Amino acid sequence: MHRVLILGAGKIGALISGLLAESGSYKVQLADMDGAAAEAVARAHGGLELSAFALDASQSELLERHLASHPVDALISGLPYYCNRGVAEVARRARTHYFDLTEDVEVTRAVRAIASGATQAFVPQCGLAPGFISIAAAELITHFDELRSVKLRVGALPQHPNNVLKYSLTWSTEGLINEYGNPCQAVSDGHLVEIAPLEGLEEIEIDGMRYEAFNTSGGLGSLADTHGAQCETMNYKTIRYPGHCEQMRLLMNDLKLNHDRGTLKRILENAVPQTLQDVVIVYAAVTGKQDGQLREENYVNKIYPQVIAGRLWSAIQVATAAGITAVVDLVLSAPARYHGFVAQEKFRLTDIVANRFGRYYAPGGTKHVSGEVVVAGKAGHQRHRKVAVR
Repeated sequence: MHRVLILGAGKIGALISGLLAESGSYKVQLADMDGAAAEAVARAHGGLELSAFALDASQSELLERHLASHPVDALISGLPYYCNRGVAEVARRARTHYFDLTEDVEVTRAVRAIASGATQAFVPQCGLAPGFISIAAAELITHFDELRSVKLRVGALPQHPNNVLKYSLTWSTEGLINEYGNPCQAVSDGHLVEIAPLEGLEEIEIDGMRYEAFNTSGGLGSLADTHGAQCETMNYKTIRYPGHCEQMRLLMNDLKLNHDRGTLKRILENAVPQTLQDVVIVYAAVTGKQDGQLREENYVNKIYPQVIAGRLWSAIQVATAAGITAVVDLVLSAPARYHGFVAQEKFRLTDIVANRFGRYYAPGGTKHVSGEVVVAGKAGHQRHRKVAVR
């Protein structure tokens, strides 16, 4: 039994803990500042190898004290990005493997420094983007003799948009604002450069549906460090329905709310609803030379909400939790292979999708599952009871 401590009983932490605990291979501790939230998740899963704790993990001394009395093999942070530097430092001192979901560039740089010379693995930027998208792009890159361009595009969208933003809050509002407001990285002419968020607007068509895509921060992960010097261009953009970028430019740039993010967070959370009826679009395109000919290869996938352990989970929850649990499973199954800083692109796409947790990325899902659960009035109870879906 692998022993893991998951920090944060929020939207993603709840599913991560359930996936691992119900696999039969993990003994899971779930900790949150709100002990009742962690307890609710544990009760929903029937207590199967899942224990709840009230813990403020942003306080390093409290986290160290917990690990001393409840040792684990791996520490998984589902906390806001600004907490992860301190958590990584504690993991280093405790000699436990470390995983997080951060999209923040500066935090990842700090984790890389903390991981230097470590005997255990430090694997930041797990999840969807950064995370799975880097793994998918890296797999395509191996098919080419020479690289020209690498494009990474990801979007978590409502299935049925009906507001001016054409958007629903499907994950962390703080993380969303961070992506929209912070400088972005890209590769231009083989050099790593910094570019502005909410710029580089383009139209993209997938399966006959038109979307827009624009620069956002963090999604490129460490892929530019690993492969950037080998190609002319590499960039990451977020996919949205047409018109969203213009509205966010108004809020963040014209109304200056990028400099008052607390107010922006309150506005979005008061006006933009959450939904479990979403879809995640993953799109990677690599262009280069194969056998002397210029070619392009694409990885395109849509992930829809799924019923897991008797509950409906949104597409972004499934995609993010599947990404990090697959990586955790691969590392803990062969811990001697991983130490120090481990980039997402070090994992093979074939290994991820063949993994028992990565299988949730399998194509072929539809919106009908979430529609049936919603019509039956059994959505929105992830922490309370199981649902039956025909």
